[in-house]
This record gives sequence, C-alpha cells and structure tokens, in this order.
Amino acid sequence: MLTGELRNQVDRLWLAIFTGGISNPLTVVTQITYLLFIKRLDELQTLEENKSARTGKPVERAIFPAGKDAKGCAYGDMRWSRLKNQSPQRMFTIVSDHVFPFLRMVGGDNPTYTKMMEGAQFEIPTPALLSNIVDLLDQIPMEDRDTKGDLYEYMLGKIASAGQNGQFRTPRHIIRLMVEMLEPTAKDTICDPASGTCGFLAVAADYLRETKPEIFADAKSRGHYHAGMFSGYDFDTTMLRIGSMNMLLHGVDGADIQYRDSLSQDYAIEEEKYSLILANPPFAGSLNKDNVAKELLRTIDTKSTELLFLSLFLKILKPGGRAAVIVPDGVLFKTSTANKKIRRMLVEEQKLDAVVSLPSGVFKPYAGVSTAILFFTKTNSGGTDTVWFYDMAADGWSLDDQRKPLLSEELLGATPIQALTSDEHTKNNLPDVLARWHQREGGERARQRTEQSFTVKREEIAEADYDLSLNRYKEVVHEQVDHVPPLQLIAELNDLEDEIQAGLKRLEGMLR
Repeated sequence: MLTGELRNQVDRLWLAIFTGGISNPLTVVTQITYLLFIKRLDELQTLEENKSARTGKPVERAIFPAGKDAKGCAYGDMRWSRLKNQSPQRMFTIVSDHVFPFLRMVGGDNPTYTKMMEGAQFEIPTPALLSNIVDLLDQIPMEDRDTKGDLYEYMLGKIASAGQNGQFRTPRHIIRLMVEMLEPTAKDTICDPASGTCGFLAVAADYLRETKPEIFADAKSRGHYHAGMFSGYDFDTTMLRIGSMNMLLHGVDGADIQYRDSLSQDYAIEEEKYSLILANPPFAGSLNKDNVAKELLRTIDTKSTELLFLSLFLKILKPGGRAAVIVPDGVLFKTSTANKKIRRMLVEEQKLDAVVSLPSGVFKPYAGVSTAILFFTKTNSGGTDTVWFYDMAADGWSLDDQRKPLLSEELLGATPIQALTSDEHTKNNLPDVLARWHQREGGERARQRTEQSFTVKREEIAEADYDLSLNRYKEVVHEQVDHVPPLQLIAELNDLEDEIQAGLKRLEGMLR
C-alpha cells in the first residue's frame, strides 16, 4: 500500500514530464520504463559485484563490461549510480547516444527483456527534463519489492486513454478478486494470452508470494516461480515492454512475455499447456478468417474476437485447468450459432462454475460496456451440475468517469481488514462475492432467485438455449399493492367527484 508521500512523489514526476513536453501518457510510462530498466541493470551488476567480493571469485556475469562501446563511451558511465551524478548535457548525451543502443542488446539475466527492448526509442526532448526525471526517480525509495510493484501500478493507473483494438486497463481490485477466487497454487502454470501490461500475472505473482511462502523454500519451486510459471502474450510492443517491466518490478525475474497474436495462424496453438488462465481479452473485434488459426475455426466458425479467445482458452488449458475471464454481456445471451455453441460447450462439455455480472461502469472512463466474469474448469467430459450467479452492483468505486473510492482504503477490495456493515456492502460487493463463492456448493443452493446470488441447474440452462444472462433467471420482488374492492373504489371516486363539484361551486361564487 502506497503512502500519500510516495503518491505525491510520483505525481510530481508525472507533472514534471508533462510540463517538460511529453503529453502522451503512454509515452510517459514507456520512457520511465526504460529509465527504471537502466536502474535495475545497475542493481543486478551491484549484486554480482557484492557476491564476488564475498566469495573472492570473479564476477560471473558483467552486465556492464569493462572498456568502451563503439562510440567511445565507457560502459561503467552508463550505470545509473554514475549517470545520475553527471551534468544534464552529459547525461543526455550518454543516454541518447550510448545507453539506448546498449539497451537494445542487453537484457540482464533474461533474454525476454532483451527482446522487449528491441526498437526502444529515446523520446525525452531536453537535457533539463531528463536530469529532472532522473533526480525524481532516484528520490523514490524502490528497494522494497512491494513498493516497486505498487509504484509502477500507480503510474500505469495514470494512463487515461484507451488503447487500440479494445485494450483498456482492468481495475486491479477486479483482478485481485478473480485471483482470490481461483486461488493459484505453487505448481500452476499461469497464462494471459492478451496480457497488455501484465496486470493479471503481476497480481497472481503477488498473491502467491503472500499466501504460498513455501514456494521460495527450495530451488525447484523458486525456479518455477521465476521462469516457467507466468506466460503473457500480446502484439503491442509498447505493452510488452511495460508488461515485462511490471513483472520484473513485482519480483518475477524470468516471466515469459512474448510478442504474439494469440489468434493468428502465424503462431501454433499450445494445446493443453497451462493450468490456469486469467484474462480480459479484446471485445467487439471482427477478424479476417484467413488470418485466424485454423484449429480455432474448426472449433467455432466466427470472426468474433471474444468467442475466438474463449475457444483458445479451452484449447490451451490442461484437463483440470481453470479459467477466470472477462467477457462482454453479449456473449451470455446472443442467439447466433457461434455464441450458442460456445455456451453449450462450456456447460455440456466442460464445467461452467460461475457467472459474475459486473457493474456497467467498472471500466470507465475507458468504456461503458456491460461485462461479466466467466469461471470454468476444463474437463472434456462435462461436469456442470449447477451454475452459480452473482449480481455485483458495486465494486467500491463510483461508477462514473471519475471512479472515486466510496469507502476508506482499508475497506476496499475483496479482503478488507474488517467485515463490512450492510451499508458498506452496498458500496463494495467484492468481499461478499468471495465469501459466497466458497459456499456455492452448499448454502448458496438454497438461496432464492430474488437474492443477489443464487444457483441454476444445468437442465434449466439447457432448456433456455444455454442463455447465461443473469436476468434470464433472476426474479424481481414486486412491491405489495393493497387490493381495493371494486364497489369501495367506485364509492371513493364518487366522493372525490362530489368534492370537486363543491369546490367548483365555491370558486364560482367567489368570482361573482
């Protein structure tokens, strides 16, 4: 959790960059990402040097080698610890002419980061602005891993415009709810095939660090956490760079973050590779079928990106694997052949666990589309008995473009520090969602359709042509209206007419 002072420091950094001539929020984040990467490489080099000093052995891997680059700049001068003490003009020259070419070739201990820095461009316009940014970044304490991750997330939250192809940032409290409900384990292999800034993977990494400390007790599980557990794919290179840095600052050194159009024919489908999928894939897109992987089209013949991604998830999940994915409401009830087929597959061929309806303003200011979270398990043999539905009305934040918190910070999210009162629940449903999810096989089955959550049997869903919209099954409580006998009603109307006539006569007498 960030303190107010840390937020103020980031705000000052952000304001300095904006007033210095960079107005695109995405450019701001990418330039900060590059500078943080330089800082991280220096930290890794320092760790290697400290290890060498302790053991008396030579440095195993010198990220910044001895000597100079082709243009005559000493590699040692490119290190953050030296760079920050240079004059503004000298600093600007080193970063623009030497550090950025160096970044495109060096990625620390992980080739993924090398790949992500290919094509990196330096876009800070003046020496004075660069010097100011470096000074402000150096003042922000980033020794603690949690602080690093939280600070970067706070910066990402400042991106105020939607990306291309339906990309927008999923609120972190919604991601955390999805992760808490799926409860990742130390043995999981987790993938987001539309990873963007890697928010789902970063939150899953934090959850595992907090709840499964045994992961770090032995080399094998620790190695799996750092290289093998997390995979993310996207075809936006800017998002990949940001996502790679996000994972690095959240303490995952070797996440597999790759350039890939997950639906494209150009990339092979990795069938049954992952045990857990967390995703918010692009909505409302329509693809050229010639470019879509044939394996997906054989499963479901459609141009719709949201349906193709659901088909992909079913392909790449291992049997027994679980998924929590956000879909637009139309997926739940549209009557096209493709929509009905994917819903029937989830209900009849796999195990559909739950449908959680989200408030329509949850993605503002990026989009006002109504969405839901689908939870399902891949079985290839059915298993759906009942489906749990939850009608989330509030997520703790205002549902307008401002998205302001409605409660104090300690009462937000899925796991507040104390139980919420009934009034607080009306502003934040997330703790109730999590608690009732764990009761979906028990007490939730006795809940009435008029309540906020309930279950529906598979047979009823099949009879409804696999309609998964909550409103199809929810019952509305009608207010009790007292019945007035017809003769009494006639008498009351007659009395009313007499009163009106008497009033008119009085008015007529006054006018005379």
